[in-house]
Amino acid sequence: MERFEMVAKTFQGLEEILAEELRALGAENVQPGCRMVSFDGTLETLYRANMCCRTALRILRPFYKFFASSTDELYEMAKEFDWASLFGPDKTFAVDTVAYSEEFTHSRYATYRVKDAIVDWFRDHYGDKRPRVSTQDADILINLHIDGDRVTLSLDSSGESLHKRGYRAAQTEAPINEVLAAGIILRSGWRGECPLIDPMCGSGTFLIEAALIAANINPGVFRSKFAFESWKDFDADLFDSIYNDDSQEREVTCRIIGADISPAAIAIAQRNIRSAGVQKYIDIQAKSLAQWDDAPEGGMIITNPPYGERINVADMEGLYALLGSKLKHVFQGYHAWVIGYRDEYFAKIGLAPSEKIPLLNGALQCTLMEYVIFEGKRSEFRKAGGEFKHRDRFEHRNTDRKPARRRLSDDEWKAGAAKKGFGGRDGRQTPGDRFRKAFDKASDRPSRRSADKDNRPERRPRRDNENGSSFNTRGREDRQRNPRGRRFADSPYPFQKKEKTGLQIEGKTPSLPPSDGPIMRERRAGWKTRPDFTAKQENDTDNKD
Repeated sequence: MERFEMVAKTFQGLEEILAEELRALGAENVQPGCRMVSFDGTLETLYRANMCCRTALRILRPFYKFFASSTDELYEMAKEFDWASLFGPDKTFAVDTVAYSEEFTHSRYATYRVKDAIVDWFRDHYGDKRPRVSTQDADILINLHIDGDRVTLSLDSSGESLHKRGYRAAQTEAPINEVLAAGIILRSGWRGECPLIDPMCGSGTFLIEAALIAANINPGVFRSKFAFESWKDFDADLFDSIYNDDSQEREVTCRIIGADISPAAIAIAQRNIRSAGVQKYIDIQAKSLAQWDDAPEGGMIITNPPYGERINVADMEGLYALLGSKLKHVFQGYHAWVIGYRDEYFAKIGLAPSEKIPLLNGALQCTLMEYVIFEGKRSEFRKAGGEFKHRDRFEHRNTDRKPARRRLSDDEWKAGAAKKGFGGRDGRQTPGDRFRKAFDKASDRPSRRSADKDNRPERRPRRDNENGSSFNTRGREDRQRNPRGRRFADSPYPFQKKEKTGLQIEGKTPSLPPSDGPIMRERRAGWKTRPDFTAKQENDTDNKD
């Protein structure tokens, strides 16, 4: 099976954790970067990364790299690619742009130019037939990444962001992101070997992600669709075998306990827990932090108290002081992990953290604090053999590791792109040849297309949802892992989140024609010939005279 390069996107602070997940899946050449991890693998690796990685936001498959210093050059280079090697004119597509460049200061215009290049390429080769741009549920999702003058085009294999697991039936005002919650749990070292408590659980995200980790349930099992299912080389049999494989799942032996002061939040959390089918692993009740006076021995606390931003408490400092008091007197022998935003609130906890980890939570630069709760003095705790950090939290953290990623020179970057067959004017292949060959091989596989999908064995039923029916009882096309039937209402692409912007994109082209010069054009002939405008101008002249 062909091996190729992939990129997994994640949050700042979770790169090493995601790298460990990918290594465990058999990925090769794993290299953490800034909010991303690059790796090599096969189609099976790509499918498993989407299904199994808890800390990945999306999995990208680069297919074309080149240099461009202007939007016109971007258009010309994008138009060189053989787009029919990826999809046909009957498909819909969308382009998402991320730009860190002084040359490309308007990412939306870069999106327009690449979209134009794709459409014009199909018009040149297929006449009037052309793929349609879709702002919702596009068949092919293309990621455009611009770093200075370096341009990388990738296929987005995930579609909707992987943090949208599919189990969330309702939410409170400011729920923590599922990927961030799973990353914090994995960073703590907890794998289900001791009780886990979230005394301010909100909509239950920490509880559900902890249950999925403890039971080793793949987070992708709840999703209704992945973008790679629309690719030419989609191997349905291979994906079905990965989806149906629950051989690594295990029983949960320790309780997961949640509480919140708000009965409404508890009701929402219970709906989400039932939707995920993990209710037998979780105990939850309406209970204020002040009401905690006992806890199971030797457990772990992971919690996300209010920051005073979107959710505010009348006495924020008092809340954090109460949390510190409960940690000292109720949760002795615990490791407590608290994510927060303001240092002055952390100070009210009154404990010295054993570890401080910067994490990005949405737009907020937060800190994850670990507190080791022990009885007596710090020196006595250490003398008795107590540790403040889990040195073996990551099994492979210091083994089989390549040196830290450095920025490649232009020559190195170009040579690497050419070596991998990513094309460009200096590439070794015509852009798209590599993908056309791979997809042609895929099309030769017998009985793996939609015509034979009814003959494949159905995927085995999964956990029950909150309505009592089982997920996935009718095969891929009718998966019901999301009992509310919510599909892609919230788009993974920034421009899709605004209806007005989406209407500007769909079915239209930029009004600016291609140019050899700067973006600003000379005014077109006749632009001031409207009678009403001419008359107004003459009146203004008469008044001045």
